[in-house]
Amino acid sequence: MRNKDNFLDYVFERPEGLVFNCSDEGEVTVDMENKGFTNKIAQRFFKRPEVSHIKLEGMGSFIFMCIDGKRSVYDIGQLVKDKYGDEAEPLYERLSVYMKKLEEVGFVKRSGT
Repeated sequence: MRNKDNFLDYVFERPEGLVFNCSDEGEVTVDMENKGFTNKIAQRFFKRPEVSHIKLEGMGSFIFMCIDGKRSVYDIGQLVKDKYGDEAEPLYERLSVYMKKLEEVGFVKRSGT
């Protein structure tokens, strides 16, 4: 049986405790703590940082700031379309991949989960 969930209906939110900054130009930088055994080894022996600063540029920053726990992926897509027009095409394919990647790295989570 097919899964009848539509990804465009999903609503995402930023997890509590996620540290990020938004510059005056609208660029978002997310602070990601490097945890775990291998990261501890890398920090100790290879001088890797305890916190990485991940910069989301342009459209990625705009999308990240639109995520509020109320807007669906479809709604965010409409905002992206209004701001970026044809530059965002193929809009929903790109947006879906981007949202899944943000979820994978822990920058967003699905609301209600």
